[in-house]
Amino acid sequence: QSWVRSLGFLKQISPQLAAMESMLPPIPPSAFQDTIPDVIPAQGQKRYRVGMLLGCVQRLFNPEVNDATIRVLTANGCEIVVPQQQGCCGALTHHQGREAQTQTFARQLIDNFANAGVDYVLINASGCGHTLKEYGHILADDPVYRDRAKDFAAKVRDVQEFLADVGLTAPLSPLQDEPLTLVYQDACHMLHGQKISVQPRQLLKQIPGVQLREPLDAALCCGSAGVYNILQPEVAEELGRQKVQNLTNTGAQAIASANIG
Repeated sequence: QSWVRSLGFLKQISPQLAAMESMLPPIPPSAFQDTIPDVIPAQGQKRYRVGMLLGCVQRLFNPEVNDATIRVLTANGCEIVVPQQQGCCGALTHHQGREAQTQTFARQLIDNFANAGVDYVLINASGCGHTLKEYGHILADDPVYRDRAKDFAAKVRDVQEFLADVGLTAPLSPLQDEPLTLVYQDACHMLHGQKISVQPRQLLKQIPGVQLREPLDAALCCGSAGVYNILQPEVAEELGRQKVQNLTNTGAQAIASANIG
């Protein structure tokens, strides 16, 4: 990878391939090991029994996000069910207009959670969450799955949306000794797709020592947009540049985001 990047020839050969390669992070060894059990008990009194979607891209490139989500949910009284056969939710195929394949993925996922007996189905990647909430529409013409899809979608919550709604019960500690300045990055699938903006900020502000700053033009797309950054790399790169500038101009020490893209 370092050799390919040092020569810089990939962009001249194929901008789309170069865009894909530039986004490829190192893959941790833990990505190839499914260590999350079927059921994870709540700490203390159980308040809810929730299902959790692990995601495809996040499961591979950032498995520590799923681990952190489990720690937060169990600490706040949630028993977590993780169906081991769960596959893709269909978000990326839905973005590409491959509706038949998306419908197949949706049916499979609904079946995977059918006997889980959960109060909610939680997701920590906003692109996936947006698609899950659309299952009623995606399978509207399927007489077998139509009602099941509506019922499933009604249980779907983004994890931040869920926690802001039910409230935190675990005590919160500072993230570091000194005050930490954070800026929250509004992912499009979160802000425009799911209409979620206030809840993540409410949660971040509850952490002792966190000072939340707001960027200019917070609703600007980062350029990811599902597969847009691969299909239109030049435009996506310019959007990303503007987004980065707006975020870094806040002077925040860290950027919080709700979407792997």
